[in-house]
Amino acid sequence: MWHMKSVNIRTLKHETGEILQRVGLGESIVIRRRNQPLAALKPLEPEGRGTACPDFRKRLRAAYGDVALSETATELLGEERGNR
Repeated sequence: MWHMKSVNIRTLKHETGEILQRVGLGESIVIRRRNQPLAALKPLEPEGRGTACPDFRKRLRAAYGDVALSETATELLGEERGNR
């Protein structure tokens, strides 16, 4: 089991796959040169985390008000495509 949170450059060179596996599991690792911190490897934030989904209904209301179309977009596209 791994207990260290930092590695030296030599260890990084020789155990790159294992170290990247640890990072992939969520661990942050400091890379050291001559016992001085040089860089940090940390997992990336998943895309979309922390961002809210856009409110499309709000956007439509802002652009078109409360105007209702007589047909849905699906119906209009079906007509355009010849109701395939």
